[in-house]
Amino acid sequence: MNQLKSIIKNQENIRRRNFFLKFLLLVVLITAFESNSWFSPFFDTHIIASNLIRAAIFLLSGNLIISLARIITLQFYLKRTEESRVQPNFVIGIDRLSTLLNIMIILITMMLAFGVRPLEFLTSITIVAAAIALLTKDYITNIVNGLIMMFSDQLEIGDKILIGKSMGFIRDITLINMELKTETGEIIIIPNTLALTSEVVNYSKNNSHQVILDSEIPFYSAILLNELESALSHSLREFSDHVFIDGAQLTIIERKPESIIVRFQFPIKSGEKIIEKNVKKTVNQALINWSNETRKA
Repeated sequence: MNQLKSIIKNQENIRRRNFFLKFLLLVVLITAFESNSWFSPFFDTHIIASNLIRAAIFLLSGNLIISLARIITLQFYLKRTEESRVQPNFVIGIDRLSTLLNIMIILITMMLAFGVRPLEFLTSITIVAAAIALLTKDYITNIVNGLIMMFSDQLEIGDKILIGKSMGFIRDITLINMELKTETGEIIIIPNTLALTSEVVNYSKNNSHQVILDSEIPFYSAILLNELESALSHSLREFSDHVFIDGAQLTIIERKPESIIVRFQFPIKSGEKIIEKNVKKTVNQALINWSNETRKA
């Protein structure tokens, strides 16, 4: 069992315990409010308290229904993926959808707490609701597109993608936007609508993609391109299970009066983000070592 699946199962065990605690609280509230107990005269004379208890019962009931649907859905998903890798997007999508539904439950609960009937309230503000819907159309579209991406396997958290001129690893998919983290650490925020309607290149869905490392070397170093290429390729041997060493090559991409810019690139298997990070560090260290040895010589 992979680490992500273990974390999800531990979290689900906690949610199940919370579910039963909330269910017991709901039973107590319903018993006190609906049955002919000694609380009944109190609720008959105190309308505010009665509204608050009614709102609390509705809040717990709605939350329990959503939680039960979430638990059943994830349990089914975990069983279906018992022998395969769990897709983080699906879990996040379930969480975000549950949060969205719970927000709606909370809004209705607030109406009940103040003695407002939700259906009558919505009917009375039909024109206002239509205006609000027009004003929030873009947000609603982003939310729908975000949910589509969460439950899709085309884009996954951790994938390396290119959208327009923006390239980076998917850090998070929210209900409004997608967060990309570039290789230099910058965070790029892209609206979900743009991410879903634009042309997207997903490098992580291929069997491999190219890792490119550029470096500027001054002319005072004794530049022997074959030796440099050999040294950098040799540094890849410890990652031979993940890197296609035979595809590594060193080229000159620019000549300057006092230096040259070289590019070392090699294909690497996709989906191994930590491996790719370690490979880059190893190659950069090999380049630094070669540069120091060349200066000493």
